[in-house]
Amino acid sequence: MNKIVLATGNKGKVKEFAEILSEHNIDIVPQSDFNVSEVAETGTTFVENAIIKARHAAKITGLPAIADDSGLEVDFLKGAPGIYSSRYAGENGNDSANNTKLLAALDGVSTSHRTARFQCVIVYMRHADDPTPIICQGSWEGEITTEQHGEEGFGYDPLFWLTDHAMTSAQLPRELKNQLSHRGKALAKLLQSFNT
Repeated sequence: MNKIVLATGNKGKVKEFAEILSEHNIDIVPQSDFNVSEVAETGTTFVENAIIKARHAAKITGLPAIADDSGLEVDFLKGAPGIYSSRYAGENGNDSANNTKLLAALDGVSTSHRTARFQCVIVYMRHADDPTPIICQGSWEGEITTEQHGEEGFGYDPLFWLTDHAMTSAQLPRELKNQLSHRGKALAKLLQSFNT
């Protein structure tokens, strides 16, 4: 089994990656298993931040690394919270605080103006000095509800409404979410690139 370090401390992401990639004979090991510290995400785009994280994890562990940078873009908020999604309510923000802040920012905004999408950029680096990392991107369209629904998932999932399914992403069965989500789409592209 191919061992790849996953450059994240987010347990939700580790679970999603491991579920999807284990079927493809890839052993995902979270960077915390190697005591890899978080690295400052100083990029201005999802691509830059994913490269920073993957390079850092590969350098410390000596293993190939996967990093994703993902977030929520709300059209009414001109793409915010964007790359700051996990820190929307402050550096020490958490899912609950981020969701509360987003609902407050959209208070009184009509349904037709609550369109949003999740974006995910995944970077795979064979080693820390990889000059040609594989970069894959996926997006997932939805809208922001006025209140939270569902217990599954993490982040903004309880607010991300999927009209076609008449539920939030936090109410979707995990297998279906892994197929539909921005991360699932980006990972499918990554797996395709491994097989070519």
